[in-house]
Amino acid sequence: MHFRQGRHHQNNKQMVLKVAETAEAAEKVIGKTASWTSPSGKVIQGKISALHGRKGNVRVIFEEKGLPGQALGQKIAIL
Repeated sequence: MHFRQGRHHQNNKQMVLKVAETAEAAEKVIGKTASWTSPSGKVIQGKISALHGRKGNVRVIFEEKGLPGQALGQKIAIL
């Protein structure tokens, strides 16, 4: 996973996750909730909104606050 970013800006509230090998399999998780648990036990939740490309990646939008940088490369639970 990584932040959704452009050339000059980084959006901490939107993440790109690899959830499947194909776009057809990734479409099945759209609308579900993704949650990340910090080392201190705090849970941050977001909603899977759309596909990102055709390789099985999806976009997740975290509404209340974005994820910290320490979340990069870690696993996220999909509920």
